[in-house]
Amino acid sequence: MAKLLIIDDERAIRSTLREILEYESYEVEDIDNGIEGLELIKKNDFDLVLCDIKMNKMDGMEVLEQALTFKPDLPFIMISGHGTVETAVEASKKGAFDFVSKPPDLNRLLITVRNALDRGNLVTETKVLKRRVSKTRHILGASDSINKIKETIERVAPTEARVLITGANGSGKELVARWIHEKSNRADAPLVEVNCAAIPSELIESELFGHEKGSFTSAVKQRIGKFELANGGTLFLDEIGDMSLSAQAKVLRALQEHKITKVGGEKEQEVNVRVLAATNKDLLKEIEEGNFRMDLYHRLNVINIHVPHLTERTDDIPEIAQNFLEEICSEYGMPVKKISEGAMNALKGLPWTGNVRELHNMIERLIILSDKTITENDVNIFANPTGGTNIGSVAGQTATTNSTMNYDKFSNFQDYKDHAEKEFIKFKLEKNNWNVSKTADDIDIQRSHLYSKIEKFGLKRAE
Repeated sequence: MAKLLIIDDERAIRSTLREILEYESYEVEDIDNGIEGLELIKKNDFDLVLCDIKMNKMDGMEVLEQALTFKPDLPFIMISGHGTVETAVEASKKGAFDFVSKPPDLNRLLITVRNALDRGNLVTETKVLKRRVSKTRHILGASDSINKIKETIERVAPTEARVLITGANGSGKELVARWIHEKSNRADAPLVEVNCAAIPSELIESELFGHEKGSFTSAVKQRIGKFELANGGTLFLDEIGDMSLSAQAKVLRALQEHKITKVGGEKEQEVNVRVLAATNKDLLKEIEEGNFRMDLYHRLNVINIHVPHLTERTDDIPEIAQNFLEEICSEYGMPVKKISEGAMNALKGLPWTGNVRELHNMIERLIILSDKTITENDVNIFANPTGGTNIGSVAGQTATTNSTMNYDKFSNFQDYKDHAEKEFIKFKLEKNNWNVSKTADDIDIQRSHLYSKIEKFGLKRAE
């Protein structure tokens, strides 16, 4: 049942409208002034507001403007006894769905109400579908730290304030950034993400600001940078602590002047971008060591959101695990498996060095390798957060990993080598949080060679 609010200082109009709308099975509340009307809108989830334009205390146009700042998708139908074309145009420009003159025509009013509610439903459905397509998960958990993060997002998202998100690898910093964008006034514009750690220092400036053709050896054509792609929307700079000092200086200038210049170019271009940044590093320590600019730190750190380690909020693990369980089973097209209380307690006791990302991988592993009900014994056998799963333990915990591997799936030795190489590189990349430079050093190959391997095997960073 749709919930409607009538704001009008004439009792007769309020009573008439309420009687008509309640007869049509709508749930209706009414108030005689705009100030109290705004308070009701803040506290309740109304589907539609019918608001008089000329009222005491607060003008209806002002109510409309203020209400849309915190409920931008709420449909408004403006009502006036002095209706003119100019008034209707002004109401539409300020965000009203439609304008109705007093005394309202019954049939026209009901059609307008129905159309406004249909439009509101379409807006809501569109947002839900967008979230499904982008796979933006909800921030799960009810611990104090998570509730504080959710509250901060609600307060910060509608503003233009820059946000610095800190926390360990896999804790959910990217998810926080996505929800700030989702709940912002820029939600209909693009969210462009840049992993500063995954881009070589010599290419980061081109990636962010673009380049002109011929500006360097491999610049065979002009490239549009991430700042330009995010124009009107949000730019998320992940692992900002790994950005080179020269790129930091250009980012600082872009934030100060809202202008960018392509590498090799001379023409300045204005950009309207909200910047969110994230890091797993202690930036104050990086500043002391000369690796990060203090002025950029203060530009980015208008609002700080710290995402706690999973071990600091173990009471949230059951809700997160159950959500992953349902999501992964649905993706695999299988019935949702159950997880026993003992298994859940065992999960809560693990060290979770990889945080929420590791928990997701763990649940996927348990779904694949366990029976209909995941038991505590399954967790003990298959869960090894510090070093991966010992698949050999499946066969009575006496067989080796090699003896349980299905070699029949490899048609030749090269297939087996490719499989082993892919798994090794994937493990090292995840261990280093997809820092390609560090991974290349770890496995002692050139960075360009590693990029080729990533492309060859189709490796992608998990969300």
